[in-house]
Amino acid sequence: MIQPKIPIAHEGYPFIAIAAFLSLIFAIIGQGLLLFVGLLATAFITYFFRDPERFVPADDAAVISPADGKIIVIEDVFDDRFTNQEAIKVSIFMNVFNVHVNRAPLSGTVEKIIYSPGKFYSADSVKGAEHNEFCSIVLKTDHGDKLAFVQVAGLIARRIVCYLEQGDKIAAGRRFGLIRFGSRVDLYLPRSMQTKVSIGQKVTAGETILATTLKAD
Repeated sequence: MIQPKIPIAHEGYPFIAIAAFLSLIFAIIGQGLLLFVGLLATAFITYFFRDPERFVPADDAAVISPADGKIIVIEDVFDDRFTNQEAIKVSIFMNVFNVHVNRAPLSGTVEKIIYSPGKFYSADSVKGAEHNEFCSIVLKTDHGDKLAFVQVAGLIARRIVCYLEQGDKIAAGRRFGLIRFGSRVDLYLPRSMQTKVSIGQKVTAGETILATTLKAD
């Protein structure tokens, strides 16, 4: 049975409270235009931090999308920053209207977490991919594969939130963090995996299957 849950990420509560409080002040002092702006801001912030439940695929060979958004990169690379192996890089761009709660793509154990401060270029740009602030989670899956999923800050995004620590075990589809106000998530998958998405495709965190891996015998 799914437990009832308030569908708002708790990181959004302070922002929602501030916007609502300012709206109340504007109402009390009779500033109609500012009240309207305040209510719009409150509604948008609440919408931005929404955290809907998702129906995670039961297939344990499925690599599940860690983010809502659009596929902007699928390419073969050598990942010398996180997994030190030949990899398939899949990048998902999240605009300000997407759900920004991130979910684990596969079940496994967190081998390490790498955080690096950086710039705040547009998240869908080459400069953004190379120089922006990021938080990388390197995961050893239950089937022995190694992969990385990387939260990358964007032009507006100024805060990466990651709930995980080294040694944590996490199930596919579980929430592991969020990025505030527009950003991207990059995945570095083993070359043995087979991608199931294409450039420009819209994906849903916790539901869309990005790739498949061989199950252990």
